[in-house]
Amino acid sequence: MANSKFEYVKAFEKEVYLLPETYMVVRVDGRGFHKLSETYKFEKPNDLNALELMNKAAQSVMEKIPEVLLAYGDSDEYSFLLQKNSEIFERREAKLTSTFSSTFTAYYNFYWNQYFPNSPLTPERLPTFDARVVLYPNQQNVKDYFSWRQVDCHINNLYNTTFWQLILKKGLTPQESEKRLMGTLSSDKNEILFTELGINYNDEAEIYKKGTVLIREWEAKDDSPSVNERELSKRQKDRLRKRFKKGKIQKYHIDIINEEFWNERPWLLES
Repeated sequence: MANSKFEYVKAFEKEVYLLPETYMVVRVDGRGFHKLSETYKFEKPNDLNALELMNKAAQSVMEKIPEVLLAYGDSDEYSFLLQKNSEIFERREAKLTSTFSSTFTAYYNFYWNQYFPNSPLTPERLPTFDARVVLYPNQQNVKDYFSWRQVDCHINNLYNTTFWQLILKKGLTPQESEKRLMGTLSSDKNEILFTELGINYNDEAEIYKKGTVLIREWEAKDDSPSVNERELSKRQKDRLRKRFKKGKIQKYHIDIINEEFWNERPWLLES
């Protein structure tokens, strides 16, 4: 491109490069999903099709961006963990957030009709997502982050399940249901569900209680990620990374707070 007198404006463009050798977690959140769920009449307290659509969009993002090792989602949010030593987009913050939000939004809209064939999207209420990237310096921070999101999933689901069942089964108004639950503990909500509504919360589907975990799993071969990378040649490292990027993405609804989850998958937190 030829130089011009207007080119000076490029000096105003400043990139923010994220600290190297830190864990990057990109969290994608739905914008205005409370109103969106009302517009398209999502089932309460949980709409399985809406959750599976989120999972499909997240898996598509992982297939498109192979640096993502793990993703965890519930409701209208998804968190993506990238390799610690990833140099994706030269670790430019704006590029990461814009890519994840736009890619997730594109896939969510693309697959919408597959999960909601009788509720076509309208221009007045299109699903969109924003994103933020957060850096974590060590493995324990990463574990605690995903534990926090899963605990949040459980707390919100227990409340929403009780809230909506009081409305659907006992005929309370939203205001009355909110007042009924004000100041209650988890044990109180479990008791209300069991004694007043005939629902054992333990029998609720795991996807509602624990959310969804997507993992790029390794195949069981001799050159597993537990091999000391310093002992490998450059060609071996490159071959290992290429095979890893092609690893099959598996979907689970399991406990990720327990240390066993991470111990069984050491490659998630290793460089």
